[in-house]
Amino acid sequence: MTLIVRDPGFHEPSDDDDCTRFWYFCQAHDRVYRHEACGAGPHLVALHCEEHGPESMWPQPLMLMFPDGFDPLLSEGQLDWVRAEGDAD
Repeated sequence: MTLIVRDPGFHEPSDDDDCTRFWYFCQAHDRVYRHEACGAGPHLVALHCEEHGPESMWPQPLMLMFPDGFDPLLSEGQLDWVRAEGDAD
């Protein structure tokens, strides 16, 4: 199971941010997350920005590839939002 971490203490990204370096970090295994290759068991994944540190994130393309692997499961509204973002690019 993969849980995406959103935390009130995390940086809330905005359109004004021009950050360029991000990675996924598994808090459960204390290492970079590479689709469950960081260790066995549940994963607590947060987005990490080189400039701001941990950031809250919206649904990501990875969630579209594996929508059943996230807890809580993505709602249809969240999936529609991510699909619309992808179509706009």
